[in-house]
Amino acid sequence: MADLTPHTLRAKAWFEALRDAICAEFEAIEREAGSDATFEYLSWSRAHVEGEAAGEGGGGTRGLMKGKVFEKVGVNVSTVGGALSKDFAGSVNGASADRPAFSATGISLVAHMANPHVPAVHMNTRFLTTTKAWFGGGADLNPPIPYEEDTAEFHAVLKAACDAHGADYYDRYKKWADDYFYIPHRKVHRGVGGIFYDHLECAGANDEEATAAWEANFAFTKAVGEAFLAVFPVLVRRRMGLAFTDQDKRRQLEWRGRYAEFNLVYDRGTAFGLKTGGNIDAILMSLPPQAAWS
Repeated sequence: MADLTPHTLRAKAWFEALRDAICAEFEAIEREAGSDATFEYLSWSRAHVEGEAAGEGGGGTRGLMKGKVFEKVGVNVSTVGGALSKDFAGSVNGASADRPAFSATGISLVAHMANPHVPAVHMNTRFLTTTKAWFGGGADLNPPIPYEEDTAEFHAVLKAACDAHGADYYDRYKKWADDYFYIPHRKVHRGVGGIFYDHLECAGANDEEATAAWEANFAFTKAVGEAFLAVFPVLVRRRMGLAFTDQDKRRQLEWRGRYAEFNLVYDRGTAFGLKTGGNIDAILMSLPPQAAWS
């Protein structure tokens, strides 16, 4: 893999720091519940992936924990680069069959909870470079049993993060999440939403303007990660001790089936990872440990 740019290295370092903070908080919740579960980390390299999509290299670390509260939670950080396959390059912002070079670094998290009263959650932030450079990401809440209080608090924290960086960010990115996290063949949304943004480009008329754009977009992306860390553990602690019935558990398993359908059929991140030679187990860690279909 070609040398990473200073911007990519800064983003990578932040994503790794965010991973460490999130994993420490989730392990603390497990200890509060009387569990000694911890994350197990597995490093992987694209050099071990065969095929055209393997490109030039890079890799990442998959963190996985299965505990009393978190039935399955994965927190991945990856940094990859090389050349996109010709049939895929045209679908990536700023790339083409003639200009397929890319690099990408990001953090991806999915948590499936043991108690159906505790919402599942997804969070991802990333920085990509082709002939363009941009940030993307977001967070969305996926409760099998929705609580209006939890939904309102989750959105309020994300809105505060958005408002500090753009007056129209929350409305734009909330709508984007509503549109994106939708299962067309079911005609339902995957959860209660959140925010989703992509192609937040770091461009300018000169190097100074491009650097300023990068710093502003990086600051916003960090704010999204910090907002997630501030609000989601609060929701987990609020609900993790509630009693639940067999019917509640069945409802959770059927909801997880819809979650799996979205991630396998529509999710862009899943497609990007598989088509760029990522680690298959890390990419598919978003799938629930158990699911059911009626």
